Amino acid sequence: MTSTMRALMGGAGPEWEARDVAVPEPGPGQIRVRVRAAAVNRADLYMLQGTYNPRAKTSDLFTAGLEFAGEVDAIGADVPYAAVGDRVMGVTLGAFAPYALVDHRHVITVPESLSWTDAAALPVALATEHDALTQGGFGLKQSVLVVGATSSVGLVAVQLAKALGASRVIATTTSDGKADALKAVGADAVVNTASENLAEAVAAANGGEGADLTLDHVGGQLFADTFPATRIGGTVVNVGRLAGAESTIDLNQLSFRRLTVIGTTFSVRTPDELADVCAALMTDVVPAVAEGRVRAVVDSVFAFDDAKAAADRMRSNEAVGKIVLELPEF
Repeated sequence: MTSTMRALMGGAGPEWEARDVAVPEPGPGQIRVRVRAAAVNRADLYMLQGTYNPRAKTSDLFTAGLEFAGEVDAIGADVPYAAVGDRVMGVTLGAFAPYALVDHRHVITVPESLSWTDAAALPVALATEHDALTQGGFGLKQSVLVVGATSSVGLVAVQLAKALGASRVIATTTSDGKADALKAVGADAVVNTASENLAEAVAAANGGEGADLTLDHVGGQLFADTFPATRIGGTVVNVGRLAGAESTIDLNQLSFRRLTVIGTTFSVRTPDELADVCAALMTDVVPAVAEGRVRAVVDSVFAFDDAKAAADRMRSNEAVGKIVLELPEF
């Protein structure tokens, strides 16, 4: 093993720049992972633009990438439950490199049946959607509306709700051409919010009522439309804001329908909070992944040297599922 590695750096310009950097050494509570594949997220592009600064980003020049899968390569002090060679996936800044450091509590076991590419495509979505369902008080036989379901996390939300016992999952898109992809991952009904009234379409697909629980990945003005699409006494969880952070809501809809509205993000979670989220995945979600009831949806795979093409694919907004980089052997 050499003392340096080729990593993709952010903060040097509008694109990631490959540079030789030192292989990191794990500190107390950390493990080092030999990264085999890493997924591209919108947050990675926001970091390039300078509009997103996670707590882990401590300098203007940083090793890029947040989501990875690979093998435990080295273990720091005070790590009780890890062994070299363990197959893990998780989220940590610095994933676009052959080696990455991560809090040992923030990794999830990779089932043997999963390829590295598929594993890298899952941790952000699994953590985000299971946490949103949990915060929303999801229970067996509830109906779930997934707004913005063709996003990479939305596709997992559909599957996860079904795997955990939803009675009906209704998914939204703005393109009729993506409806088949949603049905393929288990959506019982698909609504095109560009051409249909959301509340009316949900009621028609759900026995005349709104959804018990709505997971909104879009925000913007569509967020306001989720209120009448959610049943009286139901819950709306805003997960993402792809259409913007501002929305004009009807307070009568909120009050008369007696809705519970929750906003969530991981950018301000403490390490302990993130550890709790990952621990919950091990018991509630990993078995469903191992059995194939929740699977990665991979849009495209790029070589490490084609990182700009991967970023451009993300920027195109045409991807259905995850965009993944394969890390080279060296």
